[in-house]
Amino acid sequence: MADWFSNLEFISKMYWLVAIIGSLVFSIVMVLTFTGGDVDDIGDLDADIDADAGFQFISFKNLVGFFTIFGWSGIACIDAGLSKPLTVIISIACGLLMMVIMAALFYFVSKLSDSGTLNYKNAIDAVGEVYLPIGSDRSKIGKVTVSVQGTVRTLDALTDALSDLKTGTIIKVVDVTSNGILIVDQTRKPIEPSQETTEALPKANNRIIENE
Repeated sequence: MADWFSNLEFISKMYWLVAIIGSLVFSIVMVLTFTGGDVDDIGDLDADIDADAGFQFISFKNLVGFFTIFGWSGIACIDAGLSKPLTVIISIACGLLMMVIMAALFYFVSKLSDSGTLNYKNAIDAVGEVYLPIGSDRSKIGKVTVSVQGTVRTLDALTDALSDLKTGTIIKVVDVTSNGILIVDQTRKPIEPSQETTEALPKANNRIIENE
């Protein structure tokens, strides 16, 4: 093995070292990433980069991916008998392409994770019920039960009403404060048509059509 490596040209040695080291680090990074490890906090490399900046092209994980593919694509080009300048160009292009793919992958994974995060603004106009009494004129924080993002949640709430909102009062969310407290007002529960009424409507419409 040592003899084989020592007989390689300098550029081949460089690509093999980059490919092997990059592959080892890449494997560790992927394992840590998908098992909950926080790889982007290694040293200060990503201290300013990984700050919820959305689509991140330059990050520790992406750079590891670049050098891994850079090394292996360079080896493939050398084995194919390509010239050194063309090998360097192709390996750099492949590395950059890998960075784009990894940046897109982690971007969409983060978006999927964020999709389950509660956005209080989505509660505006939702109708719910007072769970714990709310003081008038924002004097006391209470709790309301509302459906947000398809899930029934119990959230802190205030009201601008001049009277307290007691437990069981039907409310409507009219606003949300910057710290995530709902601003609610008393309202009526939406009237839902009964099943009998819903079934009667098509029959009535059929009679009208027949009479015409």
